[in-house]
Amino acid sequence: MTMRAPRVLLATAFFVLTTLPWAALSDGEHRSVMWRGDSFAVEDAASSSSSSSSSGHVLVSPSGNFACGFREVATNTYTFAIWITAAADATVAWTANRDAPVNGRGSRFELRKDGSGLVLEDFGGRVVWSTNTSATKADRAELLDSGNLVVSDASGRALWQSFDWPTDTLLPGQPITRYRRLVSASARGLASSGFYNFYFDSNNILNLMYEGPEISSNYWPDPFNKWWVNLRTAYNSSRYGSLDSTGRFTASDNLQFNASDLGDPAVVMRRLTLDYDGNLRVYSLDGSGAGTWQVTWVAMSRPCDIHGICGRYGLCTYGLGGAPVCSCPEGFVVANAGDWSKGCRREFDVRCGEDVDFAPMPVADFWGFDFNYTEGLTYDTCRQICLDDCNCEAFGYKKGVGQCYPMIALFSGRISDFRQVIYLKVPRRLEKKFDPSVLRLGGHACTVREVRANISASYLRRAIGGKINFVYFYSFLAGLFVMEVIFIAVGYLFVFRADPTARQIRDEGYSLVLSHFRSYLQAATMLEVAVSCVDDDPAKRPSMDAVVQKLLTSQDVVAPSMRHASSPVPEIRRHASFSVAEISHMV
Repeated sequence: MTMRAPRVLLATAFFVLTTLPWAALSDGEHRSVMWRGDSFAVEDAASSSSSSSSSGHVLVSPSGNFACGFREVATNTYTFAIWITAAADATVAWTANRDAPVNGRGSRFELRKDGSGLVLEDFGGRVVWSTNTSATKADRAELLDSGNLVVSDASGRALWQSFDWPTDTLLPGQPITRYRRLVSASARGLASSGFYNFYFDSNNILNLMYEGPEISSNYWPDPFNKWWVNLRTAYNSSRYGSLDSTGRFTASDNLQFNASDLGDPAVVMRRLTLDYDGNLRVYSLDGSGAGTWQVTWVAMSRPCDIHGICGRYGLCTYGLGGAPVCSCPEGFVVANAGDWSKGCRREFDVRCGEDVDFAPMPVADFWGFDFNYTEGLTYDTCRQICLDDCNCEAFGYKKGVGQCYPMIALFSGRISDFRQVIYLKVPRRLEKKFDPSVLRLGGHACTVREVRANISASYLRRAIGGKINFVYFYSFLAGLFVMEVIFIAVGYLFVFRADPTARQIRDEGYSLVLSHFRSYLQAATMLEVAVSCVDDDPAKRPSMDAVVQKLLTSQDVVAPSMRHASSPVPEIRRHASFSVAEISHMV
């Protein structure tokens, strides 16, 4: 009995330890809880599928409908996100660091041991995102079946939850409030913030707004109408709205709408998303197992009424299938063929005080920047108003009712009332007359290629001041300097002391070093060796013998060239085989 008791105790202790939440997970298992001190490394996510939920490198909700972990958004660039596992494309529902992606090496997501909450660290330990729950000890983080990531203390009290910080999507039960808004993605397949917002304004009304680099304007509900005409109320200041699991959305401003499949039990999941094109949609995930989304409600049935879609001077029309198509009037060219939101630019300038004409654009309209709107005016009077103001770029005139719309900017162009004509101000000095009613069709930005982006120096830019973060760059230079010193020391030990003939060029070598490598060839060789020594693939890194041999070869070539060559440039072109692109890739 005395021998069996310790064995029983040991077996019991082993069983308890192996069943605790922090016990290691076997392959194929998943967990929904992170405990204090747990962390995920980005390298683990990179070694598996970014949308996989079968490994221990992600949290998975108990039902398996949601997972969260690192997601690759571009080459060697990751965000920490929650995604819907049942969707074929593993649709992302929330992102922690959408505008500050982290490096694919050295980054970590952790529930800190000191109880300060969740943190996301970039390469080098720099914190790019956190839950800021340091006032109370955080004990665990759990991914619920609702898709909500919740940080709790030891008593189970919620300290922070992802539902309070939406990005571009609301899940059933997740609210939109006076303090939070939905912000669209910048393009299809990109996580970064775009120009469209779904939010409560100061009148307690839910709005869709375009907030671009040049202008901002509301476009839904109809901004021409009063709130009561739009069937809203401004008297409820609670500012709260949400989508339920059946597909019904209700809000404090009296906004209500239903998904077309309201209450359908075959629907696995629903979501409300402000898409990159500025339209607000309800999506339903079918239960057939295909994992495809169906649009079951949409805010804007006419996409050309969405502001900013074709940028300054651009005109939105409809192509085959009703898809929006952007174009530039004759006399204008597209500013950026890959991004129609940047609109068009003039091929001419208009100088204040010069002689001008007005070229007509029938059936067109540009919304939102009228000044001195007046009814009952003649065409000549309206024309004179624009002529007298140097800031007036064009004027709209509606025949029959005498409505005059002088315009100081031309945004959100679209086809309008057949009686409406836009008269564009153009200088008379132009030799070539043009007809702005002739459109140069280009295709809308929704045709953007959905490929992996290559993050270059722009990745290092941060939101604060738009300045470049040179931490990685300077770290590389510092490392390169240290390696240079090591190579010089190794060269001295293995060459000058071991080879008597090498001592004859020692003085020349000192001169070479002290003059900071006057031989560009040797500097090039040193940099080439340094780059190869920090290659991402350890198998490609040279041995010390190979490094010494490379340096000796460089020394043999440099010494004669220093004595007899008038210029080292030919040597550089012949021997320096590495490129700046290799260095950029390494950084």
